[in-house]
Amino acid sequence: MAAVPGFGDLAALVSRPEATGELFTGALHALRAVVPCDLAAIWRLRADRLDVVAAAGPLADDAVSRHTLSLARYPTVRRALEIRRPIPLEEHHHASDEGDPFDGLLDLPVGHSCMVVPLFAGEQSLGIITLDRSTCGVYPAEVVEVAGVYGHLVALAMAFADQAARMDRYRQALKEQNRLLTEEAGGSHVACRRLLASAAPAMKSVVRQAQQVARADLPVLIQGETGSGKEVFAQAIHAWSDRADRPFIKINCSAIPENLVESELFGHVKGSFSGAERARPGRFLTADGGTLLLDEIGDMPLSAQTRLLRVLQEGAFEPVGSDRTVTVDVRVLAATHVDLEQAVAEGRFREDLYYRLAVFPLQVPPLRERPDDIAAIAADFLRGATRRGGLGPWTLPPDAREALAGAPWPGNVRQLINVLERATILQPAGALTPDLLGLAGPQRPRVEAQSPAAPFPTLADNERTYLRAALTRTGGQIYGDDGAAALLGLKPTTLQSRLKRLGVERSEFVPADRVPGAGPRDP
Repeated sequence: MAAVPGFGDLAALVSRPEATGELFTGALHALRAVVPCDLAAIWRLRADRLDVVAAAGPLADDAVSRHTLSLARYPTVRRALEIRRPIPLEEHHHASDEGDPFDGLLDLPVGHSCMVVPLFAGEQSLGIITLDRSTCGVYPAEVVEVAGVYGHLVALAMAFADQAARMDRYRQALKEQNRLLTEEAGGSHVACRRLLASAAPAMKSVVRQAQQVARADLPVLIQGETGSGKEVFAQAIHAWSDRADRPFIKINCSAIPENLVESELFGHVKGSFSGAERARPGRFLTADGGTLLLDEIGDMPLSAQTRLLRVLQEGAFEPVGSDRTVTVDVRVLAATHVDLEQAVAEGRFREDLYYRLAVFPLQVPPLRERPDDIAAIAADFLRGATRRGGLGPWTLPPDAREALAGAPWPGNVRQLINVLERATILQPAGALTPDLLGLAGPQRPRVEAQSPAAPFPTLADNERTYLRAALTRTGGQIYGDDGAAALLGLKPTTLQSRLKRLGVERSEFVPADRVPGAGPRDP
């Protein structure tokens, strides 16, 4: 038997998995030196289809490189994979409906020389090699034997290359996990403690639901106002689940430029876009075996929603710039303050993705509906601030606790924390009074002061009063560290939107020396 050349090139695949296309092409050129053919092609098996991944010879062109075929259409190819031996096509193969894998693409005569060589390693079928020649005839047995030996070498190199690529991805994923887990250290067990400590009936009900769904491994859609604690619920669900000892990874879909969302989620290969100087695993691969929180999913671009739906359905995706399918086992939690049903109606969110995510929806109650939790949240934050900053300790007198419980908190827990942080800066230690907190006193309307016939104030009335108090304190200023937005823990644009919705005019609170022409600080 003639010696089989090109083994050195194939062995190089083990150390250079990123160059498989280039080296497979070189291996095919070596094969053509011992098996006469006008086209040699390596096909990758992907589920129920085969895709060309390398081609060599006079007939190789772009159309051949993009060619794909369905296994259901070619029983001889299926048989070669089953019996794991090369099959040279004979006249009856060409005369049947099956034909040659390149029929319809290449103008080859009926009865031309053609061979199918299976590629396998262990119990795994990897693909095939096809050899085509323009002249008619059947490849002789000794040539078929050489092709079979060469197929074994190609398959082993392919398996080693796949293993090396997986190891490289695992190393990258571990590196990314270490970075992200460092940021999240301690988050999950703290989340569980905080939720279980809640005294509010509305929270207790949602916590029970979260505990029930935690072990079901289903997607969970966590909805609630901004700052209400959706991420805390996600961390707790992960901690209560069977994946608790695996990674908990999060990504804020609204904080990433639209053109980078898919790269962040699914990763990318080196050179896949400008600035991609090295390959990087995405959050899905980093979270493999664990839980991925898609925060603010309502802001995810439609293009990324399409790929996300496939991952939820199949557990598979291709990194940006790669044709290699990656399979992962990830539990997806999604959080949003957006009304997704309305977003679906307006065409901003895929309906099929919404129903896939909303298998078990959780609605986190806003802070104003659980006033019994406010003092505990504040005390917990102040204890942590004492440990972190080396200042304090701080206390909350009864009137301060009453003021905190009575405020409407449109910014929820996030706003409460901002108010406390501001107060601890102004007061390095000791009692935090309502004045230091920016709360003149209890904000909740006193029922005893109302006559039986007087109308009960609405939530909008209370919020309007609260916003007016903030604007009065800041002299109508919204932007800046000493503006109303910072005081309330809101984005300036969010505050402006609420003022407009509630009919509150900022100009009413601007001092006379800051009227137009006097150089106001806000835009």
